[in-house]
Amino acid sequence: MIRKLTAIIEREGNGYVALCPEFDIASQGDTIEEARANLKEALEIFFEVASPDEVLDRLHPDVFVTSVEVTVG
Repeated sequence: MIRKLTAIIEREGNGYVALCPEFDIASQGDTIEEARANLKEALEIFFEVASPDEVLDRLHPDVFVTSVEVTVG
């Protein structure tokens, strides 16, 4: 089964951190592509070893990615 999840990637220091907010699983890499690939691997390992109950307990199904405008200064 294929499941589409959110990946949020941001620069941290000299590398990148990738986060999947639906399961609060993160990974990192030296490049965006490496961070994304490492996150994918971490998620695949999680789904291989986690029980169905753990998957349901960790799932945050309502993730919304949007932007906001704020006044600065």
